[in-house]
Amino acid sequence: MLYIVPTPIGNLEDITQRGLKTLQEVDLILAEDTRTSKNLLQHFGIDTPLKSHHMHNEHKQVPHLVDQMLSGTQMALITDAGTPGISDPGFLLTRACIEAGIVVSCLPGPTAFVPALVMSGLPCDRFVFEGFLPPKKGRQTRMSQLAEEERTMVFYESPHRVVKTLTQMALHFGEDRAISISREISKKFEETIRGSIKEVRTHFETHTVKGELVLVVQGKK
Repeated sequence: MLYIVPTPIGNLEDITQRGLKTLQEVDLILAEDTRTSKNLLQHFGIDTPLKSHHMHNEHKQVPHLVDQMLSGTQMALITDAGTPGISDPGFLLTRACIEAGIVVSCLPGPTAFVPALVMSGLPCDRFVFEGFLPPKKGRQTRMSQLAEEERTMVFYESPHRVVKTLTQMALHFGEDRAISISREISKKFEETIRGSIKEVRTHFETHTVKGELVLVVQGKK
């Protein structure tokens, strides 16, 4: 069996009791970065063996991991923060397990875009999650396609690229389009900036930014 276990995106206390129990009881934990995950496990006194599983080795590992689970090994998949498979490794292994008839169970838990969407004040009854935009090729094309999107749009972005992204959004969506940007969610310095794309871009042009960002953009009216 494969358990997909969300881990805290900020405050370590955000992990669920069921998540902790699962990590204690499985035979092996697959972790995106074992150094990061060791800190989490040590904090809660969990000594289950860890194995590195990330975007650079998952293609090679998946067949062997599936064979191990078919032989009876119980595994849990975690990433550095949040729910595996959401802009993080997890899809390939999940798909392979399903194809092999292995039971997959995803526990509910932390993911950055949900609180950012709810805190934005923008409609969240219908939305589209875009994750990270293409870094170079295809970026402008994707924004051009999304210019007609009527649902609220959710993006992930890095601090060093946010001003560039906001400049491109102003071009394709219009600088008066409403936007909300959240960072450091569930951490001490959690912050959400709201306004038009023009206003929010001005803010980030004059402030130092740290931590991964979640951009929530109003759909076309």
